[in-house]
Amino acid sequence: MSGLTTKTPVAKSEPLTNGNVVPPQSNGLLSPYDRVKKSWREFSRSPSPLGLIPLHRHYRTLIHKHEVPRKLLHVSIGFITLRFYTQGIQTTQITPWLLGGLAIVAPLDVLRHHSERFNRLYIQLLGALMRETEVDGYNGVIWYLLGAYIALRFYPKDIGVVTILLLSWCDTAASTFGRLYGRYTIRLRRGKSLAGTLAAFATGMFVAAFFWGSLAPRIGPFPNDPPDAFMFKDRLTLPAQAKEYLGWTATQGVVQGNVALAIMSVCTGLIACVSELIDLWGWDDNLTIPLLSSLGLWVFLKVFG
Repeated sequence: MSGLTTKTPVAKSEPLTNGNVVPPQSNGLLSPYDRVKKSWREFSRSPSPLGLIPLHRHYRTLIHKHEVPRKLLHVSIGFITLRFYTQGIQTTQITPWLLGGLAIVAPLDVLRHHSERFNRLYIQLLGALMRETEVDGYNGVIWYLLGAYIALRFYPKDIGVVTILLLSWCDTAASTFGRLYGRYTIRLRRGKSLAGTLAAFATGMFVAAFFWGSLAPRIGPFPNDPPDAFMFKDRLTLPAQAKEYLGWTATQGVVQGNVALAIMSVCTGLIACVSELIDLWGWDDNLTIPLLSSLGLWVFLKVFG
């Protein structure tokens, strides 16, 4: 066949937002990591090289540079979560579906790494939603499902819902503003700029103010809510040990209403931006953001709630 004798074009180097350049390393469709295996960290982070997925070559701005289809999917998860919440659907009703999705997506991802033909079909169908670093790595959907499951399964309802909103919107905001304006601000670490981190912080503040300050008070509680569904109850206080050390009474060191909401919003923004910024052993941020966000919110409210 003539296709077997045609020399595969080599992709041009793509400049990254932090000024580095990805060297040409494409074989046209399948990842070059098949030949020279690199660490999991190398092929799981973004930005992606160019040339591994055909759709990325054809739509360099829409799909490759700005990741519009991927971002739309990412953002839509937050709105779906809000829809479920307003309908009174409990987190325990969602987690089995997340496990079901994980049971389908994960084996398919393993299968495509053992079948070149299936990998080609997989990329043709889902290439618009993938980063090219995921061609020979694991699909970010796996980590998204796993992170969402942990947040909704092991934490109170309000923590789980806010965590999914942070994962859906803060990560997207950080990526979008980081790519647009990251070159004009300092780089905090590889692939992370001050512009993206500030965007995650602002979005996290908005999420907390919107959910705890507007949505939750207007909609709910629901009859089937568990007794401990909410950790934040419009009130924050210093721990008893701190009051004792300061010589304060039980009624001192307590804030309520808008002041408590403002503090909670700032704290949520900080937790969101740190969760998005930190590199936890090279793990995918679709996993680290919900893990760190839910844990951070739970610890804060356990201490000051």
